[in-house]
Amino acid sequence: MDIMIRQIQIIERMDQFIRMRATGGPDEFASRMGISKTKLYRTIQLMKKLNAPVAYDIAEQSYVYAEAGEFTFGFCAKNRSIREFGVSL
Repeated sequence: MDIMIRQIQIIERMDQFIRMRATGGPDEFASRMGISKTKLYRTIQLMKKLNAPVAYDIAEQSYVYAEAGEFTFGFCAKNRSIREFGVSL
């Protein structure tokens, strides 16, 4: 479980850098993240499998999203009371 949490943390941090268009090249991005370049490439591939439109912009020297968006992980509560689900405490 800790491995999954760590991977999510890495993706969230990479997402921040990508949205700011401040990753630099692969070597610089991996260094900023404190991960190997191989881990960086694998994580970018995972992000793409999760439908993130990640691309490298040569002119900006940064990874970018081809369209606006961001990653969000975690539980998002709706405005419902627990009683609506037939559960009593």
